[in-house]
Amino acid sequence: MESELTVTFLGTGTSQGIPVIGSYHPVCLSKDPRDKRLRVSVLLEWGTNTYVIDCGPDFRQQMLREKVAAIDGILLTHEHSDHTAGLDDIRPFSFQKGKVDFYAHQRVFTSLHQRFGYIFVTENKYPGAPTIAENDVEKDAPFYLAEKKVIPIEFLHGTLPVLGYKIDGFTYLTDMKTISDTELEKIKNTDVLVLSCLREKPHHSHLNLEEALELVHKIKPKITYFTHISHLLGFHEAVEAQLPENVHLAYDGLKIRV
Repeated sequence: MESELTVTFLGTGTSQGIPVIGSYHPVCLSKDPRDKRLRVSVLLEWGTNTYVIDCGPDFRQQMLREKVAAIDGILLTHEHSDHTAGLDDIRPFSFQKGKVDFYAHQRVFTSLHQRFGYIFVTENKYPGAPTIAENDVEKDAPFYLAEKKVIPIEFLHGTLPVLGYKIDGFTYLTDMKTISDTELEKIKNTDVLVLSCLREKPHHSHLNLEEALELVHKIKPKITYFTHISHLLGFHEAVEAQLPENVHLAYDGLKIRV
């Protein structure tokens, strides 16, 4: 019998987070804790296994908030800073086991080598730097984390290919604008869909609310949680009240079981 998957939303905000620095937008001034959004990431737990999807600039804060003492690895969706800028903060986990397993497309690792060169050097490496074990992921090559099969799903963030992940009945798709019918086939029979939904106004590289709801209708999961949310989408409480009954806004700290 497979272990139940628990998903914790570590962050549900877009690249600047909410509140945005220097903004006096009403959502940025909201006192509702659900309107405070760190950069997008989720924690996956089953049995004794702990994995994280994406490692953004709020990674340290997220690990402390959820009291995560150890992880088995990190899956990356793509190389943008709001998904990778917390790389140096993996050090405590790296020191525990000597390395941290990362799973990403080779293009993403190439970007990390350029931006975090001190982590990847092989000679005269600073002893306080973390160590990463690179595990290449291709869209048509499922892999296993413990007993869980992970199915990569590719879609486009503007023109940039991004990977989402399907584990059991859980599918995580962030920073999406378009997806092919071939990749959509992989998502059939999804119980829980997590999907990015930036704002109401159209955006060149992200789904807006109308597009996200259209995709939910096409996929037909049992329940959907929107993430990667901008302050321009509106107040959590107001937006949540207008969504279909099987569609919700995720919020930081939300836990669900699959």
